[in-house]
Amino acid sequence: MPNNKAAEKRMRQEEKRRAHNRSVKSTVRTEITKARQAIATPDLDAAAAEAAVREAISALDKAAKKGVLHKNNAARRKSRLMKQLNAR
Repeated sequence: MPNNKAAEKRMRQEEKRRAHNRSVKSTVRTEITKARQAIATPDLDAAAAEAAVREAISALDKAAKKGVLHKNNAARRKSRLMKQLNAR
């Protein structure tokens, strides 16, 4: 438990940031899952898969911009997604 006012405030701020970061990461994971499923579905046209990948890349870029993900982590995930899309 915090021993002074500054530590209490720090705890409140960390709680808020943690909740926000968790929601951003959840959105990123959801978009990546949608993109992977779109790539894996053979009867789906290439344009739909590409659109899903574009949405996932956008979510990754936003997370990296906000500092939730490291920029190299986002770049690596984007690279893997594009590799899967192009191998389709």
